[in-house]
Amino acid sequence: MKVIIGLGNPGKKYEDTRHNAGFMAIDKISEKWGISVQQNKFRALVGEGRIEGEKVLLVKPQTYMNLSGESVAEILKFYKLIPDELVVIFDDLDMPTGQLRLREKGSAGGHNGIKSMIQHLGTQDFKRIKVGIGRPEPGRSVSDYVLQSFPAGEKADINEAVSLAADAAGMWTREPFVKVMNHYNSLKQ
Repeated sequence: MKVIIGLGNPGKKYEDTRHNAGFMAIDKISEKWGISVQQNKFRALVGEGRIEGEKVLLVKPQTYMNLSGESVAEILKFYKLIPDELVVIFDDLDMPTGQLRLREKGSAGGHNGIKSMIQHLGTQDFKRIKVGIGRPEPGRSVSDYVLQSFPAGEKADINEAVSLAADAAGMWTREPFVKVMNHYNSLKQ
């Protein structure tokens, strides 16, 4: 089984915020492949199904962003999986809104959700699909910025990036991640 995790914050208040790009991608995957993500277990909303014949678990941790690793660690332990069998989709401040970048591993880069995952999984070696959300103007609070909704002028870009992230996760169910990474990182966005 492969685990596809989208990071975000639970609740209506955070639904369309920049920090919830990972949740948006899971919703897109759910819609595209008809996998309901409504089951509440492991302190997450989860849904089991198949993509391209591969059994998958879609996950939206409900622990709030900064504690995402707690939920993910519970899932890996329960299913006896290793970090190599998961991919995480999340927002990235260091890329323009709508840009996508895939990585096989790396540091947290200041992202608290990834920091929590590294802490609870005990490794930085897990696949990532990063969705660019842009940076706030100088002097503006990063925490306020990531908890804001996308302005109308950025909605098309973020919707396209979320769709591409969903497609990349789907491709990973049938192709090695290196091939997926090479394909999506080479796209002009």
